[in-house]
Amino acid sequence: MLWQLRTQGAMPRTELSQALQVSNSALTKLSRNLISLGLVEEQASADVSGRGRPTVPLTISPAGGFAVGATVHKGVLEIALVDYAGGIISLTSEDVGAPDPLAFARLLEQRITELSVRHKLLGGRFLGVGIGLPGPPTGRAGDRWNIVNDLPGWRDVPLRQILDDALGLPTMLDNDANLSALAEYYLDDTVRRAATVVVFLLGYGIGAGVIEDGRLLKGEFGGAGDIGGLYPMDRPRPSTMDLLSVLREAGCQIQSVAHCDQAIAGHEALIERWLERAAGQLELVVNSAISWFDPGEIIFSSPLPQSIMTRLAARLNQGQLHWPPHRPAAAIRVSRLGGSSIALGAALLPIHASTAVSFW
Repeated sequence: MLWQLRTQGAMPRTELSQALQVSNSALTKLSRNLISLGLVEEQASADVSGRGRPTVPLTISPAGGFAVGATVHKGVLEIALVDYAGGIISLTSEDVGAPDPLAFARLLEQRITELSVRHKLLGGRFLGVGIGLPGPPTGRAGDRWNIVNDLPGWRDVPLRQILDDALGLPTMLDNDANLSALAEYYLDDTVRRAATVVVFLLGYGIGAGVIEDGRLLKGEFGGAGDIGGLYPMDRPRPSTMDLLSVLREAGCQIQSVAHCDQAIAGHEALIERWLERAAGQLELVVNSAISWFDPGEIIFSSPLPQSIMTRLAARLNQGQLHWPPHRPAAAIRVSRLGGSSIALGAALLPIHASTAVSFW
């Protein structure tokens, strides 16, 4: 029932019982229990005709709890808080250098306490912490991870145990592309438009997350979507860091993607050349995703300005994608979450795990 409401939106009890194929009496009992737990609430009815008893839809209750998501990369710690309905409570970022896992956990614990006080969440139902990691796990259990080089002390150590012990909180780990996919799935109503979604994350590296019927595709060892290896680090890549590097080599004084809009003035021709090259590099992997997964939506997610990402998507949408003739094409669209998708997806991870029909 929670999954039905989360994916389909508010529904009256009669429609819920039909969708779940249970009797009205069973549905009434179940809904009563979930309402008493604070996970579901009755929504004000739009029926104002005054004829008979108005239909009262049920919906996920924001008061059902809250979760925290965090990610650290390139010296920045990003933290998101979301409520049980997926509403964004808080989004923060701060410069932290390159903390080791223990220092990261201690700082995160401090920030969670501060944010909980600030938003009056102390005493509320805490659902867990999700952590976004820049790299794939080394095994399906997700205890150790092949983290990027610029986070010293994170690679191939028992991260799950370190973070669990240091935080003393229920903690879940996943790679940043999967979490971007999760954020897109829930926060932009993608869940109500498509059953199969492929999200390409063009961040400090490049990765992909795939969701099929509400389930994150993991792979045998947890590395599904780890497409970064197709673009060697010593060669040009279609990533945020690559574009920043190209701009700096041309004399642009850009320090970070946060200052991109102001810094790129006068470098439009260079950006156009980069976009042309990046589109060519992405053409094969996007078409492969179309063939392998038959997606209902393809989304580009990136901290780069939306204007740049929109032009990149447009190049691929203009005849470079090969959709089977028996189905409608689906144009690549650009995320509206920008660089926040990883932290937001991390915060949604404990909520997703608690309600998804099949989490793993």
